[in-house]
Amino acid sequence: MADPAATEDVGPTRRYLEALREGRLVYQRCGQCTAAVFPPRVLCSVCSADALDWQPSEGAGTVYSASTLTPRDEDPYTVVLVDLDEGFRVMSAVAGTSAPLGSRVQLVPQPADDPAGEPRLVAVLEGAG
Repeated sequence: MADPAATEDVGPTRRYLEALREGRLVYQRCGQCTAAVFPPRVLCSVCSADALDWQPSEGAGTVYSASTLTPRDEDPYTVVLVDLDEGFRVMSAVAGTSAPLGSRVQLVPQPADDPAGEPRLVAVLEGAG
C-alpha cells in the first residue's frame, strides 16, 4: 500500500489524519518485530526500530471498554476503546448511545465537524445499519 501522504517529510500523525480525510483507517506495522503500532509514531513502541510500514485496517474490532460522558449543557456521548482485528487498540466515538463490552463494531472515518477540525473515527455496532 502506498503511504497516505505523497512526501516523505510528513510526520506520522499527519499521514494518519490525511488517510482519515480520504476515508481510510491506517496503522503502522514494525518491519523488525512485526508489532502493530498505534497511535502513529516514528519508532516502534515494542522494539524501538524505525522500520515502520503503513498498513490498511479493515476497521473491524471488539469493544474493550466504554465510558459515557455527560458534559454540562450538552448531550451525553459514549467513547469506546476498540481492539481491532489487526492487533491494535483505538479510542473512538460511538454512533448511537451505547456500545456493550465485547460487542463487535466497525470503525468508520468521519469528516471534521467544522472546516478547521480533524477527522475522527466513529464506531458503528455490527448489524446497526
